[in-house]
Amino acid sequence: MTATDSPPAAAAPSPAVRPPGSAGWFTPLLRRLHFFAGLLVGPFILVAAVSGALYAVAPTLQKVMYAHELTAASDAPGVSLAAQIEAARAHLGDGSTPVAVRPAPEAGATTRVMFADETLPESTTRAIFVDPATTEIRGDLPAYGTSGALPLRHWISDLHRSLHLGDAGRWYSELAASWLGIVALAGLGLWIGRFVRSRRGRRDLVRPNRRHTGYRRLSGWHSAVGIWVVLGAVFLSATGITWSTFAGAHVSDLRAAVGEGTPTLTTSLDGAAAGGEHAGHAGHSAAAATGPADSATFDAVLAIAQRINVDSGDVEIKPPAAAGKAWVVQEIHRSFPTEVDAVAIDGSRMQVTDRVDFADYPLLAKLSRWGIDLHSGTMFGLANQLVLFALALGIAALVVLGYAMWWRRRPTRGLAAAPARGALGRAPWWGIAAVLVVAIAIGLFLPLVGYTLAAFVVIDVLVGWRARRAAPSGTRGTAAR
Repeated sequence: MTATDSPPAAAAPSPAVRPPGSAGWFTPLLRRLHFFAGLLVGPFILVAAVSGALYAVAPTLQKVMYAHELTAASDAPGVSLAAQIEAARAHLGDGSTPVAVRPAPEAGATTRVMFADETLPESTTRAIFVDPATTEIRGDLPAYGTSGALPLRHWISDLHRSLHLGDAGRWYSELAASWLGIVALAGLGLWIGRFVRSRRGRRDLVRPNRRHTGYRRLSGWHSAVGIWVVLGAVFLSATGITWSTFAGAHVSDLRAAVGEGTPTLTTSLDGAAAGGEHAGHAGHSAAAATGPADSATFDAVLAIAQRINVDSGDVEIKPPAAAGKAWVVQEIHRSFPTEVDAVAIDGSRMQVTDRVDFADYPLLAKLSRWGIDLHSGTMFGLANQLVLFALALGIAALVVLGYAMWWRRRPTRGLAAAPARGALGRAPWWGIAAVLVVAIAIGLFLPLVGYTLAAFVVIDVLVGWRARRAAPSGTRGTAAR
């Protein structure tokens, strides 16, 4: 090499080539799932969240709205149930027999005597509210379902459960509950990814940075609110699913299959029941009378139940629904500690034929009971309701913020583009298999998720195919990505 010769230029380092399947694919897939699910199912979740906020405080609203009916004129000791029931029957004046009685749970509360009424909707009774001390009639209202919800609470509950649209509305509710957990978990995965990659902005992921503006400000609020409500959103989704039409049936079947179903009280007085642990009337005929459903019998069966396992003030007493059936006395105390023990009594012999104790419930049955009571705001009273109210508003805010982010990122004309497709195509074979298995399993267990997810995939494939057809030949590869 001469002095004038220059050394050869150093070759520019070639970019590292990732082996097939090693390119990031899971986070982009989560981002696309979160985007499309939030965009398309967001309205359902928003309606469920807003109505859920109202549903959360419904028990307290009911106490305020119906204070006169629920409150006695004094807290003096009450007379017998028989006298209270007779006062309710005299109020009706038609000789009706109660289908259930809920004695005053505490001093200063009223007794609820409930009658069948063919003019009322199914699962609805006519409740007469009686002052236990004076037998004064304090009110006459319809009561709905096993919860005994009064008109205002029932209206709010039906709004949240079905938008007053019947079965179609219940499908909306199940769709919202099913997708809520999926959207929340996908968002949590994206949040964790950002937290791991971020060096300086981790604090902004927990509380929004007020110095940010525009899209970054909206994104900061979305991330911060999301991480605070994500566990609550998953909880509401899981407990809401247990009440749903399709997925709820699958939950019940699964619990029954593993022996974790809720125990049921045997009320039949046939020979099979007579041989039970608590029976004392072997060979008793199913067609035999089970005791007159007169007023005095309510006092008698309650006294027996209180000697067995009923020690809560919140109690419901039901006479036999037909010949060969037992009286039922059941605790209905849904606040903590949960008291839902029940006992069946042969009214003709005044003997216990069966009992169910909450302490003996399987674990999943207990968790289901607690989850439902937490979801409905009855477990811890007003504190429970306020937390649910704030949680529901937080979920509603996330939906609104998500739409605001989508709108903010739109171009001058048209709508904001979705996250790029093709993430699953970059996944290794095991990743593709895992996604398919999880998607099929979720679709089978949550049918409405399965149907809508399949629809999303079909629409996405058609939109991608159309984009490739419309793109110039030199850019079709880019459009496909």
